[in-house]
Amino acid sequence: MDIKTASALRRLRLVSIPEAVSFLLLIVCSVLKRTTDFNAVPAMGMIHGLLFVLYVLFWLDAWNRTKWDAKTGILYFVLSVLPAGGFFADRKLKREAEAAVIASRARREGVVNA
Repeated sequence: MDIKTASALRRLRLVSIPEAVSFLLLIVCSVLKRTTDFNAVPAMGMIHGLLFVLYVLFWLDAWNRTKWDAKTGILYFVLSVLPAGGFFADRKLKREAEAAVIASRARREGVVNA
């Protein structure tokens, strides 16, 4: 894995958890808006919208650089629209990055032809 691909995956991981948290907070704010006088939906909606746009941009960059198949690429997008999907995306991306590092080290040391 080259440095640009690793950076793309890292950026996607870095934004996945804040995006998931903002989505959950937006749901909480929506419930509070309807049950109390507290209305943080406009502010939280803007924050979540920005994080979602960043997630989509970083997802597109990661998909382009990693050459994921359609199933994997779509899975990461679907995880972005699920309320807690960003947590699962982060965990899956972490495993993928660790596997790529192990494969890269093995290739460099001549252990395997991966």
